[in-house]
Amino acid sequence: MPDTVPARRPRRETETLTERAYRALEEAIVTLALAPGEVVSEAHLASRLRIGRTPIREALQRLARERLVRILPRRGIVVAGVEVGEQLRLLEVRRELERLLARTAARRATANQRARFEEIAAGMEQAVLDQDDTAFLRLDQALNLLVLDAARNEFAAAAMALMHGLSRRFWFLHGRGSGELASTAEAHATLARAIVAGDEEAAAAASDRLMDHIDAFTRATLDRDG
Repeated sequence: MPDTVPARRPRRETETLTERAYRALEEAIVTLALAPGEVVSEAHLASRLRIGRTPIREALQRLARERLVRILPRRGIVVAGVEVGEQLRLLEVRRELERLLARTAARRATANQRARFEEIAAGMEQAVLDQDDTAFLRLDQALNLLVLDAARNEFAAAAMALMHGLSRRFWFLHGRGSGELASTAEAHATLARAIVAGDEEAAAAASDRLMDHIDAFTRATLDRDG
């Protein structure tokens, strides 16, 4: 029986000020430009990004739901800390959802989406050659969002949206300069290309191998930190 889930409408080419504020703040947190434990204010962030305080406030509320910041009444906004134990608990949930999303994306992706998956895989390989961690993280985010689009399951997408930023920040904090970029990018590219091929079982298996890799990396971090 053919899959009849309707395709999502294409993303708008323009974004709202709230979306722009969210994107800029999320990247600043993930890449540690806003460090764990740092206290900031709406006024400071509005000045930094040259965006009004209302879009900043709305972006911060979303980031709070994603556990990247904590909003403390009358005290300001605190960038959330990074905890290995939290990351391991997150991975328990991610593993199951990622497998579902990978399999479903392989089945439902459009031709244009499959072409974009291939572009992302190639871009990740180039990021390894360039040793560009930030480029890889941007492509990782693009891959995450594309999988959610291609899978067309709003319930899984809502759950995964709470996890991606935390996972990317953890890797940026502990993975930079550790020799992990090549193996991490390869695992992501393998997943992307299984989706391109439309092979549901290969995509699910690639998702599991990616989660195995991330889990091992996280546990090694725990061992190093004692």
